[in-house]
Amino acid sequence: MDLKHTALGIELGSTRIKAVLIDGQHMPIASGSHVWENQWVDGVWTYSMEAIHSGVQACFADLKRDVREKYGAVLTEVGAIGISGMMHGYLPFDAEGKPLTEFRTWRNTMTGEAAAQLTELFGFNIPQRWSIAHLYQAMLNGEEHLHKLHHITTVAGYLHEKLTGENVLGIGEASGVFPIDSGKMDYDGAMMEKFDALIGKMGYPWRLKDVLPAHKMAGENAGFLTEAGAAFLDPQGDLRSGIPFAPPEGDAGTGMTATNSVAVRTGNVSAGTSDFAMVVVEKMPRVHREIDMVTTPDGKPVAMVHCNNCTSDINAWVNLLDEFAAAIGAPVDKNTLYTLLFNKALEGDKDCGGLLSYNYLSGEGVTDLDAGRPVFARMPDAKMTLANFMRTHLLSALATLKIGLDILTKEEKVPIEKLYGHGGYFKTPGVGQRMLSAAVGAPVSVMETAGEGGPYGMALLAGYMLWKQNGQPLDQYLEKEVFAGAKSSTLTADEEDIAGFADFLERYQKALPVEKAAIAWMGGKE
Repeated sequence: MDLKHTALGIELGSTRIKAVLIDGQHMPIASGSHVWENQWVDGVWTYSMEAIHSGVQACFADLKRDVREKYGAVLTEVGAIGISGMMHGYLPFDAEGKPLTEFRTWRNTMTGEAAAQLTELFGFNIPQRWSIAHLYQAMLNGEEHLHKLHHITTVAGYLHEKLTGENVLGIGEASGVFPIDSGKMDYDGAMMEKFDALIGKMGYPWRLKDVLPAHKMAGENAGFLTEAGAAFLDPQGDLRSGIPFAPPEGDAGTGMTATNSVAVRTGNVSAGTSDFAMVVVEKMPRVHREIDMVTTPDGKPVAMVHCNNCTSDINAWVNLLDEFAAAIGAPVDKNTLYTLLFNKALEGDKDCGGLLSYNYLSGEGVTDLDAGRPVFARMPDAKMTLANFMRTHLLSALATLKIGLDILTKEEKVPIEKLYGHGGYFKTPGVGQRMLSAAVGAPVSVMETAGEGGPYGMALLAGYMLWKQNGQPLDQYLEKEVFAGAKSSTLTADEEDIAGFADFLERYQKALPVEKAAIAWMGGKE
């Protein structure tokens, strides 16, 4: 095993930290993982620094175990490393590198005032989860930590800096910290001036350019593993320092990479704890609150529909049914249960037979909700079958995404000819693909490597930095070197599936006041 001719991607996802090691043929050869969950602390969805540190170390230790068991080798080095993480959010630090607040994740919906004001100021949609929205909301709230602020970053940027000493992001992740001018491949200068003018009288000893992280393009070197970084990542002391690092990216950029969706007019849907659709566009659409403009890892403009909620409510119901199976003395392997229930959804009525579900564990920007309450409802004469029940939850997981995509396709006339899917929603062969195809009315493809997801995409970006030839653009590298012979399956929903989803969505949108009433009257978090 030639460790020097491998590339490693590590991604801090919402429910799992995962590492994927690829060989020179871009194939996954080893992996490691660690399960974790966000916490609700003092009104904020967060992951503690201790959880970040111990989780990454546990994930790397699991990767080392996998390499040892498969190849009889000790993981002492790799050719390159890349770090990715859940997009954006807010991590502020002082001049000594100490965090000034807990990590405020993408899931928080407490920056509505800031996001609205900045969207109007810039003439550019600023979503609530973006770092600049969190920063300005902290200003509006008069938070004391801002007088000590030295820089802000994301969880991917934080871990990258801890391992390399470099405060830098990939341009795709940077585009969710502050808007990027794709023509100049830099933070938008005019918007920065507007922001500084806006906060000029607040008395802070810094300007925006002072606190934003630097950014680099895919393929550029973003630092090297320091001795302290090696000791942190591998406390056992086997990992050597000096390994080059690719620019850290968010899970949107790694998802695009993992599905070969970085060229203009390509698109992908990532569906797990959250779900989001990314379409690489030729021109900027008009400003819509439901459409975010970010970039690919090499700086092309991307129209994005992001939803905070996707599979978490499905997981809760599967756990309930798993508990029932155990209670009657018929326990089932969890993966087998998921496969059974997802396939059962294919037997349901196309419109779910009068059942309705809202999968909102947290707020949802697309439907303008600052909090969430999972709701399951049905008409008195609904066909309450297991197949309809499961189909309802699978369609509910895509409903909000479909609302946002309709703005992109119907109002902005952005064509969607084909989408690639990846993430846990697509793990059961054929089922998630068919549901998404019914939602968007277009073919949906899933690659053989789709189950590896974002960490695989980050490993590919690390490999691109190592192995690209003569300035080869990222889209050409992926097309010719990585995915030329890749195996994938493509499904297109039939007209009945498409019509059934449309009927379900009509009921879903009409009954949204039910969800709003649940938020207003049930109490609880947020």
